[in-house]
Amino acid sequence: MALADTERGVSNCSDSGSPFSEIIELNVGGQVYVTRHKTLIAVPDSLLWNMFSKKSPKELARDSKGRFFLDRDGFLFRYILDYLRDLNLVLPDYFPEKSRLQREADFFQLQDLAKRLNPRMSKDNSISEEICQSDTEDGAQQCGPSGAMETLRTMSSSGAMRSPSLDSRRSGYITVGYRGSYTIGRDIQTDAKFRRVARITVCGKTSLAKEVFGETLNESRDPDRPPERYTSRYYLKYNFLEQAFDKLTEVGFHMVACSSTGTCAYNSNDPNEDKIWTSYTEYVFCRE
Repeated sequence: MALADTERGVSNCSDSGSPFSEIIELNVGGQVYVTRHKTLIAVPDSLLWNMFSKKSPKELARDSKGRFFLDRDGFLFRYILDYLRDLNLVLPDYFPEKSRLQREADFFQLQDLAKRLNPRMSKDNSISEEICQSDTEDGAQQCGPSGAMETLRTMSSSGAMRSPSLDSRRSGYITVGYRGSYTIGRDIQTDAKFRRVARITVCGKTSLAKEVFGETLNESRDPDRPPERYTSRYYLKYNFLEQAFDKLTEVGFHMVACSSTGTCAYNSNDPNEDKIWTSYTEYVFCRE
């Protein structure tokens, strides 16, 4: 195996004499990536090039497991890394995060990528098939030169675009799920102590979930879901139900149903040990 690795050119140290190993582990906003050192320095004068060629490993932030840490959008970094591999990028057919990806490209000082993601860039230089594809929640309408003119004519005849407030009032249901576990001591008077608060899950139509929760919605488990499709894999970046309820109330949702289940178990086979209670609750919200 060692011989095979040598023949493939894989080693623990960078060939250029860099203090960095050839294989780099990154923690980007909680998402873990593993890539080659030469990939990270593929674009001279970029932020990653400066970090991994001009600095030493000791100068860079690390997480608790020793991985280099970047406090950026972990989901969108996958596209940054794809671009660095061959200086090309192919986006999914439905990709509503183009403006946010452009912001990430600007942060990482990838000027060429940022220019290509600019919606004003000409079609010939675009990295996607249709540079005018909408970055809004609907994301379905595409515009070429003739399409843009037709849109302007429609706007002129109607006097104004459709009000965003009307779009935001679409009816639908959102289900918020909450799982937690806590321990009750042997002394019946002992207060229940929460030992784990898990994620608040969000189920429903993608466009409604994004409208309500915005940046607090973690989409990494279902990243490319079209806006009119349904998902049960989103969750929130905080663990307070009241925050979720406030968000829903602010945009006109109200609770119509809820249900809860619970189980009880012991830490061990000893019945004298503390009991662990696990509960799961779902709250159904509706906007008509």
